[in-house]
Amino acid sequence: MRAGLLIKKRLLMTLAMLTLIFCLIGVRIGSLTLFQGESLTARGVRQWTREGVVTAPRGSIQDAKGNLLAVSSTAYIVTANPQLVTDERAFSQVMGNLLGADAESMEKRLQNKRLASVILKRQVSRETVDEIRALRAESQEMRALLKGISFDEDTRRVYPKGAFLTQVLGLTNVDSVGQSGLESWYETLLRGKEGSLRTEVDARSRLLPDGKTAYIPPQPGFTLRLTVDSTIQGVVEKAMRECLAVNNAKSVQCIVMDVNTGAILAICMKPDYDPNDPPRDDVALLADLMRITAISDVYEPGSTFKMLTCSAALDCGAASVNDHFTCTGSVTVDGDRIRCWKNSHGNQDLKTALANSCNPAFVALALRMGTDTLYKYLRAFGLGVKTGVELPGESSGILINSRYVKNVDLARIGFGQSVAVTPLQMITAACAVVNGGRLMKPYIIQEVLDENGYVTDRTAPTVVSNPIKSETSALMRELLENVVENGGGKNAAVQGFRIGGKTGTAQVYKDGRVVSNVHIGSFIGFAPIDEPRFAVLVTVNEAQVPVDYGSTTAAPFAGQIMEEILNYLGVPKARPGETPSPQVTVPDVVGMTLGDAKKELANLLLLSETDGISQTVSAQAPAAGAKMYAGGKVMLFTYEKEPLQTVDLVTVPDVKGLSMVEAARQLRARGFDMEIAGSGLAVRQEPGAGSYAAQGSVVKVTFELPL
Repeated sequence: MRAGLLIKKRLLMTLAMLTLIFCLIGVRIGSLTLFQGESLTARGVRQWTREGVVTAPRGSIQDAKGNLLAVSSTAYIVTANPQLVTDERAFSQVMGNLLGADAESMEKRLQNKRLASVILKRQVSRETVDEIRALRAESQEMRALLKGISFDEDTRRVYPKGAFLTQVLGLTNVDSVGQSGLESWYETLLRGKEGSLRTEVDARSRLLPDGKTAYIPPQPGFTLRLTVDSTIQGVVEKAMRECLAVNNAKSVQCIVMDVNTGAILAICMKPDYDPNDPPRDDVALLADLMRITAISDVYEPGSTFKMLTCSAALDCGAASVNDHFTCTGSVTVDGDRIRCWKNSHGNQDLKTALANSCNPAFVALALRMGTDTLYKYLRAFGLGVKTGVELPGESSGILINSRYVKNVDLARIGFGQSVAVTPLQMITAACAVVNGGRLMKPYIIQEVLDENGYVTDRTAPTVVSNPIKSETSALMRELLENVVENGGGKNAAVQGFRIGGKTGTAQVYKDGRVVSNVHIGSFIGFAPIDEPRFAVLVTVNEAQVPVDYGSTTAAPFAGQIMEEILNYLGVPKARPGETPSPQVTVPDVVGMTLGDAKKELANLLLLSETDGISQTVSAQAPAAGAKMYAGGKVMLFTYEKEPLQTVDLVTVPDVKGLSMVEAARQLRARGFDMEIAGSGLAVRQEPGAGSYAAQGSVVKVTFELPL
């Protein structure tokens, strides 16, 4: 009986232990199933499957007519297995030469025999791969040396036209990710969506013969179709290369815009680079060359701005074409002397003042309108705000807050100083002057297309504002045509066509100071002037030539561009029966008296204009040897001193209302000496506040005791 009881106890203990074990197993199974099931399933899937990313084809970028500007092509990743490379030095020498890679660095990486694969170079062309394969097949020795090489498919971004629309198109890195320009701005659209490929494998990651395959196809990127016309862009690229070289300039820019829609037909900035072979080894240089300066950099527009002042004055009734202005070579506003480029223009009507680009006349127009009225027009012309173009890095320009504008500021704004714009802002506003008074939003994306070529988005022309009336615009077209026919824009004239435009010469700022020996020359032209179809802006920055005015550095190249575009568009000549003027070579008249110089030019059917300072020609523009059409105008400068002096000009501070000590402190901080007259608080100063003078100059300040 005791034995039976013992057996019974043992059975109960065994049952209890089995029950406990069963419960523990149940808890474990429950834990694995309920709490870790998802992660364990994923772990198992990873162990018996291999998943790879299928890269989506990057979308292309096309011009307005569908010509490819940026496209992805097949390339290769060249790799080597260090374990199969027996002679690292010889291998590296051969492959370094073929791939254009650093042989020494390659040799060091191949010495690590623990690695199964080393990338020698990415984005290698098919031609180079074929060359490597051919070399490997040449002999048994080469097969042995290069046996560790393998090739994997890769993609490479290609720009078929090379250095063409460079900064706007932008760049991608080796992983085909946009770095700048449109490539970066539209990265999400262009890159598409990656796909995947999942296959079943064994424990050694070998594909199972009867394994299942799951494939999710990638979604190709969208295609961008631009408003840029490759033919017009080609004309601009060629002209800007010549402009940069002829003027020995720091940089040049050009924008061609459809006057009536705001579509950008061409945009060029030089110097640039070939995006197929960018200078990646010089990061600072590449970063500078990638900037879209036509929308990011601001400058004082100078006299091209006068078309805005003139149209505003005519539109609001502050002036009429019959108004007359007297130019004595300068005008004083709030004690600040503002000079004209010429010694005196005498008495002139508004049409002549615009053709002469007379500063005092436009000072008078700005003061007549007053700050509130002029600013109303400037804002309507889009100044002080971004245009909204579909490109990265746009600047809004600089427009002084109207609350802080003094009369001297207003006077300078009237002729294009004390205000800063981007080239895109300037040409957009100028288009509104001649297109009937409509400020159009500039755009460069015409359409977005999917992989099948269907349009998913299209840009429609947008009217931002109506700064002037259509009647004012029609009058401005007449006035601007006269500028080209009889004024400073004569060097942009195109034989047989009626065009209009305006030259400009702007100051250059460096470290907050005006530099006197270099300028920004520019020209804005429209054609055909009776019904404008396009506008051209050319800017030449810091030309290293004796006379760097816009009429000589920019206008001739703008005329060249307009002539080729007019012929390309098939615009009929306005004067079909006109006999083309012969081209003549400009003679050297420097050192002659004005009378002899004018006579010499007249014998060659060339007109002339002088600054009227003295009677001996000290400089001329264009320079001797340049080619001009008969009837062109040569500028004769007669300053008694060398005009180009390497002197930094500094803005004279406003010390009115300050004590002697404070006035002296502020002037010394800018590098000026002070001449004192009287005592008390400063009431007058010469030169006036806001003007520019060389460091070390004396500023005379008059002090009076307050009553």
